[in-house]
Amino acid sequence: MKSRYLASSLLLALLAAPLAPAQDAPAAAPAPAAPANKPKKTELAKDMDKINRAVRTLRKQINDASQNESSLALVATIHDAAVAADKETPAWTADQPQADQAKFVDDYHTKMKDFIGDVDKLTDALKAGDNAAAAKLFAGLGQDEKAGHKQFRKPEEKH
Repeated sequence: MKSRYLASSLLLALLAAPLAPAQDAPAAAPAPAAPANKPKKTELAKDMDKINRAVRTLRKQINDASQNESSLALVATIHDAAVAADKETPAWTADQPQADQAKFVDDYHTKMKDFIGDVDKLTDALKAGDNAAAAKLFAGLGQDEKAGHKQFRKPEEKH
């Protein structure tokens, strides 16, 4: 009879063991650190990221007149980030020949001012409710972006 109680007690202890909190459990592992070789983003890169996020959302809704209010807010974000980016200098400037650096920066600022002007035209088209014209202007912004990145963004190194 005692052996039956002993066996039952052992069986209950084994079944309840996973439910008991661990007293000596190791602390949670710390979050992995950011890779050491990943450089910090420049202010220009952060501004361009803001533009990119707004553009991706705007691309989905530019033709929908019922979302013009939201589209105008996204265009305002693009405008503000572009104005901030125009005050910056591309990181690739330092890699340009010393004699060409001033021209490189001037060309960058000229392109940014053109981009901001096109964003203002996009704003006007959306305010007028002309989504067809807005979509055409938006497509032009995409082409400007590709050309600008090709000219002013440092090419990524291939591994």
